[in-house]
Parts: sequence; C-alpha cells; structure tokens
Amino acid sequence: MKENGIPLAAKLRPQNLEEFVGQGHILGEGRLLKRAIISKRMSSLILWGPAGCGKTSLGFIVAKELNADFEYLNAAFSSVSVVKKIIEKARSRVQKEGRKTIVFLDEIHRFNKLQQESLVPDTETGNIILIGTTIYNPYYYLIPSLLSRSIVAQFRPLSKEDIIVILKKALKNKDKGLGNLGVQITNKALEYIAISCAGDARGALAALEIGSFSTRASGDGKIMFDLEVAKESIQKRSFYDKKNTYHYDTISAFIKSIRGSNVDSALYWLAKMLKGGEDARFIARRLVILASEDIGNANPFALVLATSCFKAVEFVGMPEANLTLAQTAIYLASSPKSNSAYLAINAASRYLEQEETKEVPTHLKNHSKDYKYPHSFGGYVEQDYGINRKYYFPKAIGEEKKIKDFLDSLKRVS
Repeated sequence: MKENGIPLAAKLRPQNLEEFVGQGHILGEGRLLKRAIISKRMSSLILWGPAGCGKTSLGFIVAKELNADFEYLNAAFSSVSVVKKIIEKARSRVQKEGRKTIVFLDEIHRFNKLQQESLVPDTETGNIILIGTTIYNPYYYLIPSLLSRSIVAQFRPLSKEDIIVILKKALKNKDKGLGNLGVQITNKALEYIAISCAGDARGALAALEIGSFSTRASGDGKIMFDLEVAKESIQKRSFYDKKNTYHYDTISAFIKSIRGSNVDSALYWLAKMLKGGEDARFIARRLVILASEDIGNANPFALVLATSCFKAVEFVGMPEANLTLAQTAIYLASSPKSNSAYLAINAASRYLEQEETKEVPTHLKNHSKDYKYPHSFGGYVEQDYGINRKYYFPKAIGEEKKIKDFLDSLKRVS
C-alpha cells in the first residue's frame, strides 16, 4: 500500500504555496503570513489547530522559500540538550555560510517553561527561525516571551470542499498519487470521506489509500470506489476533545446560541458535545448559570427548570439525560432574556472595591427599636437602608416588567 513505507499523505505533501490547499484566512492574497513568507522576512511562527490541516506542510514550504536548513523535533521526545546541539549548529551555519536554520518543533506545548525559555535567546537574535505546532491554544501553554517573538497563526479544520480538492489531486497524480491505479470514485464516496474525516486531510488520504488498494479491480482493470468502500475505509471522527480548546469553544457556542434565542444552533452544539462524550453535569451546571445570568427575572421559572435539569442529569445519567438537557436548552433559548441581575451584582461589587465599607445604620441593626416594620405600614415604608445608589435597573421584558412596574409604583408612593 505504501511505496517504500511512505504514506500517501507524506508523498503528496505540497511543495509550495500554490499547491497548498486551505487556510485562506491566513494564507490568502494580502494576508500577513503569506506576505511574510513571500517577502522572506520571517520571524518565528506558532501554528495551532487540529491535526491534518497543513501545519507541518507549511513548515516545509517556509524552509524551502527561505532556502533554510530544516531540523525537525518532537517536543514529546526531545530534551533541552538536544535542542542546544541543534542551536549550536545553527549558529555555526549562520556565521560560516550565512544560512538560516528552521527548527520545527512539533507538539511545542509539551515543553515546560524552562525548556521554552531555552529557545528565546536564539529566536531573539535570529540564529534560528522557530516553527512550533500545537493542537492547543498557545496563549494557555506557551510563555509570553516566546509568543511576543512569533507570528501566531490559527489553522482551521479543512472544509469539505478543500478535502475533495486534495482527494481528486491524489487520484490524478501519476507520479506520487494513485493516478496509475485506475480508481473510479463516486461523488457520494468522495463526499462521505470528506465529511467523515472532520477536516483532517491526512485521515482522508489514508482512507482513500486503504480503499483503493484493498478493492479488487474489475475485468477492465478499473477499481470501483463507491460509498460502501468509503464506509469500510474510514471511521467517522468526532471533531471534539474534552481536554482542549474545542471543549471551551463548543460550550461557548452553545451558551451564546441560547443567549441569542437560536434554538436549533443550541441543539446542534449540545448534540456535538454529547456525542463527543462531554460530561452532562458540566453542561447542566452551565445552564443553571445561564438561567440567572441571561434570563433572570424575565422568566424566574428558568432557574427552577435549570436546577431541576441538573438534579435529573445526576439522577438519570446518560444517555437518557440528553432528553432533559435538550428540553431545558430549548426552554431557555425560547425564554425572554434579561441580564439585569447580572449587571446589578457586578455594579454592587465594583462599588465595594472602590468605596469605603459602610457601617450598618443603627436602626437596621439586630433588635433595633428604631426600625420601621414595613408590614405595619401596609407593606411599604420609606426609610434609610444605608445605600442611596442604584444598582438594579429592571427591564420591561417578560415577568421582569412586573418587577419594574412594582418598583416604579413605590417611587410614586414615596
């Protein structure tokens, strides 16, 4: 299947920017990264994004564009001593040949702070051009001194259309691809692979390779690669990881969809999290928070339902709890929204930080004889409660309108 043991994805690695597919948001015409590469005025690079979207390929392309030596390291298996030896060679190369060295450090997030610090001096002086790759958000894992000396570029999963372009190239290429096999692939098979690989070109090419070499040719020498072959050649991947950036991005999209009253988007992100194995209790907790933060008194029952949802999730467990989560998400997304309570407590907290702490007025202290009991005055009486500043501004939305009307009526009484 693999010529000389080299996978199809490695053989078809793009050799220049023209062959590179995808990432138009950073490599499109006029974009910073493309301009930096073409002008050969490169600082170090931190490339982050999911697997199989072109980070390593771009590293090779940059080395070729800059006519630089290329040193590949994986941070999981490399020590500071190994890095220092490579840097010493790079210094010598600059001094003797005037030639730069690209140090390509895969999984750079695995380096601890001390190991990362060892890279800073030579990236600062330009003895090396560091290209670090990671699937995690570098702003959480890398030291500021390294980030400030680098262009940070976020890679996105390749689109279905990008993957199909790559697969078709592989089928046509007779030198490095499958062009000599006579593979006849259906559009449904192409689409199935492109969708199932979840933006991972390496996985898509591996599926194409497996399916092509494991399918017998017909009498005329053609290999029929149909939907059934595609299904046997690739496993659907969940583009979701509870431990990385996508975990936080997905819950963020879920909450923002509910806040924006978009029921269907909320259900999609919920389904994605549940299918990815997210902790149902984590989702339920966030719904409880949202019920107070974004709905509040516009619909007080939202908090009751969200709290009941959390208890039900703990009691029932998955997979049945997905019904409770879906019901609650739909209700919250469909509820009137008010963040007045959220704004009010934040305003009061800021005031506490900025002003002196106030003493409790004498008539409000325990067992005070001067306190006016509101019920003795028909339910309301004007008196000093210690604070003359307004924090809560109710909105005329949903049930909160009743609160606003009531508070406004008290002003008229006073």
